[in-house]
Amino acid sequence: MHAFLERRFPERRVFLKSDTDTRFIRLTSETQLVAVTGATLFVSWAIVATAIVLMDSIGSGNFRDQARRDQQVYQERLNALSTERDRRAEEALAAQDRFNAALEQISVMQSELLASETRKRELETGIDVIQSNLLDTMRERETLRRTLLDLREQTAPDSPEQVLAATAPEQMEFLTEALAETAAERDQIEADAQSALVERDNLELELQLTAQRNDQIFRQLEEAMAISVEPLNKMFSSAGLPPERILEQVRRGYNGEGGPLEPLSLSTRGEEPSPDEVRANSLLHQMSQLNLYRIAAERAPFSTPVNLGQVRQSSGFGYRRDPKTGGRRLHKGSDFAGATGTDVFATADGVVTHAGWENGYGRLVTIQHAFGIETRYAHNSNIRVEVGQRVSRGDHIADMGNSGRSTGTHLHYEVRVNGNPINPMIYIKAARNVF
Repeated sequence: MHAFLERRFPERRVFLKSDTDTRFIRLTSETQLVAVTGATLFVSWAIVATAIVLMDSIGSGNFRDQARRDQQVYQERLNALSTERDRRAEEALAAQDRFNAALEQISVMQSELLASETRKRELETGIDVIQSNLLDTMRERETLRRTLLDLREQTAPDSPEQVLAATAPEQMEFLTEALAETAAERDQIEADAQSALVERDNLELELQLTAQRNDQIFRQLEEAMAISVEPLNKMFSSAGLPPERILEQVRRGYNGEGGPLEPLSLSTRGEEPSPDEVRANSLLHQMSQLNLYRIAAERAPFSTPVNLGQVRQSSGFGYRRDPKTGGRRLHKGSDFAGATGTDVFATADGVVTHAGWENGYGRLVTIQHAFGIETRYAHNSNIRVEVGQRVSRGDHIADMGNSGRSTGTHLHYEVRVNGNPINPMIYIKAARNVF
């Protein structure tokens, strides 16, 4: 091995001459091999690093547009859900109005039908009595006719008996006409009653069709609410935020009453609500809950501070070795390495509580959010917000840099809940599964 190195790298001497002395440095074959290897590795590293920097510089130009597109897609999805929720609420209210109107109309028709039945029974009873009286009268008329013939044979033409016999046919004719009119009125009442029964059957069929349409609308609304609410509930639960407590805090901040999402008023007379009223109130409750989720999602840090497609995560949350002390310390956030000047965005709505230099953090931006959540953005090269300024999700708040205790250009991003550091990737991954 030594002979091979001697042929490739013969021993050399470097002479150092002064006015009074001459010395030399001996360069052995092994030393020359180490020097050549080191120079080769350094040149290779310089080429790779230059390529990475050039690639980051080329890709960073599209970072802001990508972040804006992500924010626009997120907002469009929220707007679509809100529009669909309002449309379904209007359809549910319209269906409820049609259902109530049909019930009122059926109630009126049933009352009219009962009255017609009662009148029909009374008329039938009256007709039976009249027919019985008519038969008795006809028998009496036949008896009177015979008696009249006998009287004509036995009495004079101008006697009272002859006068009575002459007026009897007129009375019988009047009674016959009255009976005929009564029979015609009875037939008309029967026809009206039959028409009312047909109309009642039609109304019952229309009521059944309306109930089927209402049931279909309710099923569509219930499926839409289940698809919309369950992922949001899972997102907050995955981030360690109890959904009930979060929604209660948002509800206290928005305590106005009224509007299309207000529950339907039920009867105060002790009557049980109908199944449709119960389902409608359940849907309105879920729609109100979806609206509260939308507000809460804007106030919690479910967004990313940088465009993950243009940077790389260089360090995660957790304990790691301190190169200075040799001990282990907690890394309280996530590091994202990128090019200097890369845009840094606010991950939720909030108020800036710190915007300046902080030992270790360098140029630091701290934002206070709702629910006791605070986010920190450290090692920036430039800060674009001021203390007390209110910011919204996606606002450009700083530029990535290498200030403070840092070994390279990157963003140190922290999330703290009531002062305790939480892994930021919990929020980012939870939101990624939903949006």
